[in-house]
Amino acid sequence: MTAYRTIAVGTDGSESSLVAVERAARLAVGCGAELVIVCAYQPLRGPDVARAQDQLGDEAHQVVGSAPAEDTLLTARDRARARGFGDPRTVAVEGEPVASLIRVAAETSAELLVVGNRGLRSLAGRILGSVPGDVARKSGLDVLIVHTT
Repeated sequence: MTAYRTIAVGTDGSESSLVAVERAARLAVGCGAELVIVCAYQPLRGPDVARAQDQLGDEAHQVVGSAPAEDTLLTARDRARARGFGDPRTVAVEGEPVASLIRVAAETSAELLVVGNRGLRSLAGRILGSVPGDVARKSGLDVLIVHTT
């Protein structure tokens, strides 16, 4: 087996997703791979934001708008650098997280997609669908679900 050449990792700014970024960075260093950090965001505004936060409570790490997504990516980039990865590529993409992660992974020719396990057993995950679980089922490439909780 050859080493991965490109590794994509998803983040929403939650601690779980940032731990996944750190793990992906260490793996990318070990493989000599490119690291692509992806943050999907929804263009929700006004009452939609309040409704999402009311329904999800502490599970509301969905990034809303491109400015918070860019801030999330800066934090994730810093966490990757702290784990020895020099200059990861960062991508903010508008859209639903699962489809966006899979699309960016395909566009960057990633061979591995890394996500945190947050949401696999949560109430919000059962109602809205679990990003880690859905990525594992729908992606056509290797998926690493990092145990973060």
